[in-house]
Amino acid sequence: MEDLKEILKERILIFDGAMGTELMRRGLLPGECPEGWNISHPERVEEIHKAYIRAGADVVETNTFGANRIKLQNFGLSDRAGEMNFRAVEIARKASGGRALVALSVGPTGMLMEPYGNLSFEEACHVFREQMESALEAGPDLIVIETMSQLQEARAALIAAKELASIPVAVTMTFEESGKTLMGTDPITALVVLSSLGADMVGLNCSLGPDKMAEALTEMAGFNVPLIVQPNAGIPELIDGRAVYRLTPQDFAEHCKKLAKIGVNAIGGCCGTTPEHIRLLKEVLSGMKPKALTGRPGLELSDNADGSSNSISPMLILCSDKKTFFVSPKEPVKIIGDRINPTGKKVMIEELKQGSLSSVIEKALNQKKAGAHILDVNIGAAGIDERTLMRQVVLRLQTVVDLPLCLDSSGADVLEEGLKVYAGRALVNSVNGSEKRMERLLPLVKKYGAAVVALAMDERGIPQKAEERVKIARRIVERAEEYGIRRQDVVVDCLVLTAGAQQEYVMEAIRALRMVKEELGCLTTLGITNVSYGLPGRSSLNGAYLSMALGAGLDLPIVNPLDPEVWEVIRAANVLTGRDKNAADFIAYWGEKDGEPSKKQKTEPAAGEKENGAETAADMGRRLYDCILEGRRNVAGDILKDLLGAGKGPLEIVDEIIVPALKEVGVKYELGEFFLPQLIQSAEAAQEIFKLLKERFPADQKKSRGKVVLATVKGDIHDIGKNIVKVIMENYGFEVIDLGKDVASEKITEELMKHPGIRLVGLSALMTTSIPAMERTILDIKNLDPDCRVVVGGAVMTRPLAEKIGADFYAKDALEGVKVAERVYDGEQA
Repeated sequence: MEDLKEILKERILIFDGAMGTELMRRGLLPGECPEGWNISHPERVEEIHKAYIRAGADVVETNTFGANRIKLQNFGLSDRAGEMNFRAVEIARKASGGRALVALSVGPTGMLMEPYGNLSFEEACHVFREQMESALEAGPDLIVIETMSQLQEARAALIAAKELASIPVAVTMTFEESGKTLMGTDPITALVVLSSLGADMVGLNCSLGPDKMAEALTEMAGFNVPLIVQPNAGIPELIDGRAVYRLTPQDFAEHCKKLAKIGVNAIGGCCGTTPEHIRLLKEVLSGMKPKALTGRPGLELSDNADGSSNSISPMLILCSDKKTFFVSPKEPVKIIGDRINPTGKKVMIEELKQGSLSSVIEKALNQKKAGAHILDVNIGAAGIDERTLMRQVVLRLQTVVDLPLCLDSSGADVLEEGLKVYAGRALVNSVNGSEKRMERLLPLVKKYGAAVVALAMDERGIPQKAEERVKIARRIVERAEEYGIRRQDVVVDCLVLTAGAQQEYVMEAIRALRMVKEELGCLTTLGITNVSYGLPGRSSLNGAYLSMALGAGLDLPIVNPLDPEVWEVIRAANVLTGRDKNAADFIAYWGEKDGEPSKKQKTEPAAGEKENGAETAADMGRRLYDCILEGRRNVAGDILKDLLGAGKGPLEIVDEIIVPALKEVGVKYELGEFFLPQLIQSAEAAQEIFKLLKERFPADQKKSRGKVVLATVKGDIHDIGKNIVKVIMENYGFEVIDLGKDVASEKITEELMKHPGIRLVGLSALMTTSIPAMERTILDIKNLDPDCRVVVGGAVMTRPLAEKIGADFYAKDALEGVKVAERVYDGEQA
């Protein structure tokens, strides 16, 4: 078989189709471990591979999607994971006979990653490494990490793969109809993070049919990264007691042809697709050219069809797990907020020593509100366990802000703790010209797909003259390139000296900045506020120096975003340097009438502060409301205490603050402004307030809003969605009886007999084969208690299907499940 990278340039690579449904056609029983057939029925697995190869597949994927230790625990087979993976590759290699490439299929663990669940980055890496090590001994040609809904889990699997092997790795995420993943990641952010980590192909699979994938694929196609898509054969329907995918092979192939025209390098099938789907897919794509890959694959815009370049050079791309920012000389200046730094902040230092992150969260939120694009995170101070705290801070910040982080520390081990748990693409601050520092830090930057700040200094300190600083910067940039770090991902800091102590050298940083731009072609950053340290009138000095630096081409100033003068200077400079086209942002900021500044000019006071006088109960109530919206459970207790002390009653707080806040969260979730992480954080903040209020409630108010039984039905071992529903329902005041996964209907009816007051049962199913079991369970529940309501959900469920199997309600997500519970119990009370 030809080399994969050569095929991607010449023609569209055809992957195989579904494995699970083909196993079922050959006798796999509901609830049986599919990967176990690699040991018990290898000839039938081999037969499936051969069928896809006869249909024209260039790549066959091993029967190992769920062959990780965590998934196999559900079948009591975790101790045989190594054997299953090794045998799966052997079977596929035997079937291919050199006619097709063999891809090791690696699926998710089914657990939520930190900070939203209990699976740590390290444990996830270990689990994936175990699976891959065994399989690699049998010699697969590539690895496909697929059906990932959590970007952090995809990162863990990809980093494990890159540590173990030099073979190509493809990664596909699963997106919902909203265009985002379950956790709120958009297609471009996924592509940026995964390609920066070294993925050889990036794309999307499962969840949707080919007709629903065009928009996400179009967004990804703008980058010089090979793309792969593997759609389902439409949405399943229940026919004669079994789930059937209705998209015909012909229709599937025609839809995929449209995707190919957008620009892909590989196409295959996911759930419901068969060898016939792949045969017709091969036929319709015959002769079609793949997505053109110009120059080095990576985070660069693709060239136009006429050969002209779209790339903005240099261009740095940073992102959180939900939002992407572009930094280039042609874009408006992006700023790095510098407020998360304990230097000179006694209150913040004491809080950090006690493990409290209140000040960090407040400063992050205030900087975001003020307009910062990136947040510098420095938590180093005497008496602080910086390594442990960096991990905690990075995990927590991801739950409250969607801005990229700049991880700032002199300790390489501290930076690695943050890099491991950060699900986006971070900027590392910093590396200097010391050989020891470069050798220790640059491999970490490469491994975790980050960008890096290069300080124009070495072990001898900061040179006085610009020429020496540029010489050191050049050395760092060239060394970074030796490690495979692109020049555009190295941001040079020419280092600002304070005017109060070294006035004669203050302008050397700006002179060096100009030289770096001209000679090295790198983006630049400066810590502007350093210039005024120890002097009065700091804001005025900072503004003047910032103006000079921007005129010299500064790209990423590190500043205090709460200083209004900073924004006035930046917006004016953006106009004068051509970064703000047609002065659009400048005009919007200042307003159009008489040149008077608009309300946007005013900087909001920090949370808890008043512009004039003391806080009123209404002010405190607004802050508590905002705590729920922003998921800040860590400060809710203090605000609640003040609010109760101001005479606000517990019931008033519930009716006037908590309930309306949760309703607004729900609206934002439905509008796509909030995603699952924000929903969880807001619900947990509300639950924290409820918990504190229980002490003040009358006894008759302490009852839960109602009991709900939750279960994943018999034969289905997937419960990540059900677990999310449990968290949200509990935090909305319902008592949840969680029966787990693979639950027989008898166990559910027994639970209902134990608790005759239960009015709602929630059933979940991810697999199409579980739908008949769900239908039987609903029938058993109704036979026991016709008045008990049943709500169903899961990846394969639809509203028409829910109605067909006798469910009372369908919930497309956790929040809709809460609404169903409210409807059921409110109706009963009425």
